[in-house]
Amino acid sequence: MIIGIISDTHLSSRNRHLPNHVLEGLQGVDLILHAGDFCDWWVYEKLSELAPVEAVAGNNDGSEIVERLGLQKIIEAGGKRIGLVHGDGWKGTTPDRAFNTFPNEAVDIIVFGHSHTPLSEVREDILLFNPGSPTDKRREPRYSYGKITIEGDQVSAEHFFFDKE
Repeated sequence: MIIGIISDTHLSSRNRHLPNHVLEGLQGVDLILHAGDFCDWWVYEKLSELAPVEAVAGNNDGSEIVERLGLQKIIEAGGKRIGLVHGDGWKGTTPDRAFNTFPNEAVDIIVFGHSHTPLSEVREDILLFNPGSPTDKRREPRYSYGKITIEGDQVSAEHFFFDKE
């Protein structure tokens, strides 16, 4: 199973453009996870044209998106339990907040966003993965998204980096 990972698209109804690198890169994935900060529902609809989408809302999403998606969830995919959360808040770092969102849940992977900083690390046998942002790189040198591949018990994660189109 190949899962496309995206977060922090921060796109409005005035700026209806997902980068071609992302649209082409997510072709053929089995599932897309979006870790919040859509900023407009059309992004969810566009991603849904590529593959089924599971998502949560982020701190920049309006109440309608929060009501539709919630702020955190656990998805079962490819035989793995994946915690999905945006990662915003006040205490600790973004990876710490994401990791601490699921303290009593048996998750194999935690996907999060918020910081716009790509990250892939294993903590206490849990893969923590932040895809970065495909549209708002902030202090990062390049835009990014990711993919997680699940083959039996094996899990691998990869970032895909690109420059502005």
